[in-house]
Amino acid sequence: MEGAGVGVKPPLIPENELIERFVRASGPGGQNVNKVATAVELRFDIAGSPSLSEALRARLLAKRDRRVTADGVLVIDAQRFRTQERNRQDARERLDAFIATALSVPKPRVATKPTYGSKLRRLDAKRGRSQVKRGRSSSNWE
Repeated sequence: MEGAGVGVKPPLIPENELIERFVRASGPGGQNVNKVATAVELRFDIAGSPSLSEALRARLLAKRDRRVTADGVLVIDAQRFRTQERNRQDARERLDAFIATALSVPKPRVATKPTYGSKLRRLDAKRGRSQVKRGRSSSNWE
């Protein structure tokens, strides 16, 4: 399987871990759609895959993606193209792209505090707004 162009190449997934099912595509296409099973449903068991590292598996399963079932199986439906072979290729490219998104480890967020100067500027601005509003409500109009 080729990389998804994200910079880091996803791990090679053996053919025996992928389950492909060919179904009839929906949508326009005339008689071809009614006769030929060109759409591909690709299934990949993330939770049970021995070719993924534990850290990568955990990041993939932690993603909130509607294509991942409760059992940890990724289901990709590909039916953009008219030929079965092109839809198979498209499904595998989308699998590569999905895995590539979890390859980069997110940097942990470091909590910061506002500086003393920024606190003073915020309080001065609040005081200024307060003065403006207090000036509006003065009852010494002539």
